[in-house]
Formats: sequence, C-alpha cells, structure tokens
Amino acid sequence: MALQVFTAVTGAAWESELVGALDRDDHGVTVVRRCVDVSELLAVAATGTGQAALLSAELRRLDSDAVARLEAAGVAVVGLVEPGDERAAERLRQLGVLQVLPADADPDAIARALREAVAGTSSAIRDVADPRAALPVLGGAELPGSRPAGRGRVIAVWGPTGAPGRTTVAVGIADELSRLDVSTLLVDADVYGGVVAQLLGLLDESPGLAGAARLAASGTLDAAGLVRLAWAVRPQLRVLTGLARADRWPELRPRAVTAVLEEARRLADVTVVDCAFSLEDDEELSFDTVAPRRNGATLAVLEAADTVVCVSGADPVALQRSIRSLGELRDVLPGVDPVLVVNQVRRGPVPGDPRREIGEALERFAGREVRFFLPADRRATDAALASGRTLAEVAGASPLRVELQALAAAVAGVQLPSARRGRRRDRVAARSSR
Repeated sequence: MALQVFTAVTGAAWESELVGALDRDDHGVTVVRRCVDVSELLAVAATGTGQAALLSAELRRLDSDAVARLEAAGVAVVGLVEPGDERAAERLRQLGVLQVLPADADPDAIARALREAVAGTSSAIRDVADPRAALPVLGGAELPGSRPAGRGRVIAVWGPTGAPGRTTVAVGIADELSRLDVSTLLVDADVYGGVVAQLLGLLDESPGLAGAARLAASGTLDAAGLVRLAWAVRPQLRVLTGLARADRWPELRPRAVTAVLEEARRLADVTVVDCAFSLEDDEELSFDTVAPRRNGATLAVLEAADTVVCVSGADPVALQRSIRSLGELRDVLPGVDPVLVVNQVRRGPVPGDPRREIGEALERFAGREVRFFLPADRRATDAALASGRTLAEVAGASPLRVELQALAAAVAGVQLPSARRGRRRDRVAARSSR
C-alpha cells in the first residue's frame, strides 16, 4: 500500500513537479493533500488520513509546537530546503525535523526518507532535537568527567520541594566553575518560582530563558541570540534569568527548552540549570498529548542533562521527601543516575553524627550513596543574599564555599588547584577527628 503523504511547500517553484514525481506508482508514495498553510496541515493531520508530511522551510508560522502536534497525530515529518541553504536546514532541525533534504533531491531519495521517517528507522540523520539522543548512559561509581569534542556539558540541579537549597547549589556550582576558568552558563528553569536573578542582584524582568525559548520555537535561536539574552556576570559566567511570574510557565515548552540547551552546549563549556521540583504529569491533561504541561520543562532538562545533581535537605522531613522524589525520578527517567548531595548539614535535626546517620538512611531507604555533604553556613548565605553576590565574593573561606568548589569540579570533570584540594582535605580530616 502506498504511503499517504501531505505536502506543505506552498510558494516553491518546484512543488508541482515534485508532487507529480512522488505520485508515480514506482515510488510507493501518494500525495493525498496539498496544504496551503500550517493551520490546514494540522487540521488534516488530525483526521488520521496521512502518515507523513513534507514541509518547506519557508512555510509561514511553522514552529516547534506545530512539529510536535504533527508527531502527536502520528504524522512523521521530512523537511525540504533550497539547495545550499544551510541556515534553513538548521532552522528545521531546531524545530525538531530530524530529516532535511535539498529540494532538488532525487524523488526516490525523498520517498525513501518519508518511509524511514514513518518507520522511525533512520539513524544517520539522528538529531538532538530528540532529548533522549542527547543523554549519554551514566553508570558506575565514578562521576562523569568526559564529553564529546565541541559539545559543552549540561548539569541539572534538581531536588524535592521544601527549600533544600537547589538554587544556592546551582549558583554556587556555576560561580565556582567560572572561577576555575571554565566558561559557564547558568539557566533558571524553575517554573514554580525561579530566584536566580534575585540571588545575583539581576533584573528579573529581562527576557532570559523565556526569550531564548521563543527564538528556539521559531527556529531562529543561535549563539549570538543566546549571548544577547544572557547577563554577563563576569567574563566566564553568563546567566539566563527565569520567569518573572510563575503563571508564565506555558512559555517554556519542552521542545524549545531542549533546543536552548543544545545551543548552550555550543556557547559554554558547562551549562548549569536550576530545575523545579515536580516530575508529575497533569492528569486532567494527560489525554491531550499536545497540551502545555507545567513540568514538561523540568523533565526535558533532566532528560537532556549529562549530570543530574539531586539536592536534599538534612532534616528528617527533607530526607523523607528526597527518598520519595528519588523513587519518582527512577520511575519517570530510569536512565538518569543522579549525584546525591545533602545540603544544610548541621547537628540538631538528626541525632548523633549527622553525616553518618544521613548517609546510612539514604543508602538504606533510597539505595543511593551520598556523594557530597554541604555544611550549613547561615551567616555566609545570609550575607550573600543580602548583597546579591555569591559566596566566593562575601565569604571566600566559608566551609560551604569550599565544599561547593569540590562539588563543582567533580561534576564538571575539572581539577581543583592543589592548594584548594589541600585545604579541603584538612577540613575533612578535622571533621572526622571530632
């Protein structure tokens, strides 16, 4: 049976000739509808009468949401561009079109690409628009330290609700990496209440991540656009601020957020993303696969990240929440192996030696080893918050800052200067002897 195909290449001089060539029986492809715009294409796709769509890069109002809706309707997408137009090809790939061919390609090649797209068997043109394609396998006891040449690392900082200090840890990791001469981009992707801008004394009404997501949705995001939207805090640290109001969460669509992270990989050696806590689906919308989902951005970040840092608090309530959240993460994204960090460690909430008791509890009930313990240092964090600066600027010798240095170096796979490693070893030895 011939493959049923929609086309939406209106305005192209080669459209009629291509449609005629594809309709020949020996290609195994039949064009069942020639659409004039995106609205008509989406309408006919919803009828279930076609299995693939052939799009041109010049199609008006084509964005990543339209591509996602086509895929949700079971319609595979193949893009066509004018010969030699690399910019248009890159735009289609940003929108999530995994197969892009020149318009003067042989009809046999176009028909073959349509069949491969429908079958989902193409591997040669695999693209990071699929967030799972960007996620390497993380396993073993060693922290990840290598990355493909020319691609920056993405580190997601995530954890349960209850203020375990996710944003403080994310800002600390990004700041310390920049001080280790690693080009770093800090992204606030918390859809429930991002405060990175406030912590760093930046204007929270700037476009930031929402602006980058809009450009990505239209397929026009590039490194220059990302630089314009990001605050330059220091030569090696830029910041994409988050949503000024929580009700703007629909602006952060998962596909657009994934595209922003992919562009960030080209811009910076390390991208640190502060995530929201929730991983659950909205049950009232679960029947609608194209409806906006508040937690979709968080899931997209965790799926695309090279390393996920799970931040837990150090009191019994926070530990219980962490154990449950780790179980949810394992159910939703079983391939993600988080680096477990316990923040705000102090004597009092947990009897006995807090590090030993917390470590044993998490290993017993969550099956996870705590990789880093971050001490509570309220005086230093209050001073940083009051002045809109980082710990390194207001309390360079803080024990919390020393541990954040070690954490940042470990998750990014860079070396600490020998003097700093020595100071951290001395502090660990002093704690062990108490």
